[in-house]
Amino acid sequence: MTEPLKRKISELERLLVRVALEHAPAALASSLSAEDMVITDVILRHGLGIEIFTLDTQRLHADTLNVIAAIRKRYGYDMRVFHPEAEAVTEYVVKFGRDAFYESAELRKRCCHIRKVEPLNRALEGKEAWITGQRRDQAVTRSELKVQEYDAARGKVKFNPLADWSEDEVWTYIRAFDVPYNALHDQGYRSIGCAPCTRPTVAGEDVRAGRWWWEHPEARECGLHVEPDGRVARSKTEVPA
Repeated sequence: MTEPLKRKISELERLLVRVALEHAPAALASSLSAEDMVITDVILRHGLGIEIFTLDTQRLHADTLNVIAAIRKRYGYDMRVFHPEAEAVTEYVVKFGRDAFYESAELRKRCCHIRKVEPLNRALEGKEAWITGQRRDQAVTRSELKVQEYDAARGKVKFNPLADWSEDEVWTYIRAFDVPYNALHDQGYRSIGCAPCTRPTVAGEDVRAGRWWWEHPEARECGLHVEPDGRVARSKTEVPA
């Protein structure tokens, strides 16, 4: 393990301790990604008072859901799991079709709102701060990501402690500390969401190229990370449509 990575790990640990002490109650919104597993490992190994929850969209791969059991087995921790409102899901399926998200960006974002954004908002009720596993080099929409920012749309402090980590550093940590991870990563999946909206990536593609691959790269966000007016957060360097 390199000295720069050791410093980043120390910085991550100090930041999470500060969040637990100064921004309680705080929570990690885990997508069960490799990045979120790094943060989960630090929180649970150090016994930090930060809740960890995940969103079961009801369209996830079985391998993704298996990570919940792996966390329970490894750390003895039961994650909170939030689901979409059944009535909203049924209404969408009846009106548009189960896989209507392939038809337009509008229908895809509506599906994401029902299955991810609304459950996230419920999960964050009563929290002062929330934590994500986002990194700057994952996609053009995240190139200016800050370690600490203010989520004005939800009125909470937001932390992205791995913002300046590389993908290689994430995997070096996972191997060094024997952290459980999604088996799909061994099959070429570098960023994993709902099963019908995720594919493995190929050489030369960015980390999130397998997410909503049929859409323009600068539109590939689900709405979890929003601007004060409700728009999806966008990189200041991207070219307007």
